[in-house]
Amino acid sequence: MTRVAMWSGPRNISTAMLRSFGARSDTVVVDEPMYAYYLARTGLQHPGRDEVLAAQPTEWADVVAGLLAPLPPGVTVQYVKHMTHHLLTRPDEEWFDACRHAYLIRDPAKVVASYAQVRDEPTLADLGFAQQVAIWREHPGPVVDADALLADPRGALAALCEALEIPFQESMLSWAPGPRDTDGVWAKYWYAGVESSTGFAAPRTGATVVPERLRHLIDEARPYYEELAAQRLV
Repeated sequence: MTRVAMWSGPRNISTAMLRSFGARSDTVVVDEPMYAYYLARTGLQHPGRDEVLAAQPTEWADVVAGLLAPLPPGVTVQYVKHMTHHLLTRPDEEWFDACRHAYLIRDPAKVVASYAQVRDEPTLADLGFAQQVAIWREHPGPVVDADALLADPRGALAALCEALEIPFQESMLSWAPGPRDTDGVWAKYWYAGVESSTGFAAPRTGATVVPERLRHLIDEARPYYEELAAQRLV
């Protein structure tokens, strides 16, 4: 049995990766299990806040218990999509030690440009770069760059699976469009793009447009991104 904890910031290709692992024949996927806990502790007003709080446990011990629950019969891989900024407490060592940790990174300019379309005034803490590096320093694991994966999905996924010591499956490269029962209740606010997808899209080309008032976030996030980018799978 392999429990994979994939750590990402928002506005990455993390939900597409969830679809990819969900297309495996041996895998169960979990979508952001710490979201309600995060909203309850921070008081932040995110789209669908009340729905999220009603749908997930808000106590840390209950979140961890769910993550360590036995897997369904015939399932040998648990893939969990985590947002790094949702981790507000010292990780439970039993849970952390039970996981193989992986990290999904994306150029800060693209993250900020995308996030600005959803929330007007994000902060560095909202983007999760610093938190991602802090987790990686204590629990190193394979690092996947979003643009590299989009440019060569088969190569990047095969390398990731090898690093996680699980077999690569060709089914990871495509999936049926539409919602999933495993999607969080927040999907209707955030997942329109991935719900219409059937695989990984080619990386976007051209200039990335970032509002002037948010350009400082790119500079603040860049050192964290570069630290992990230096470790990315090739």
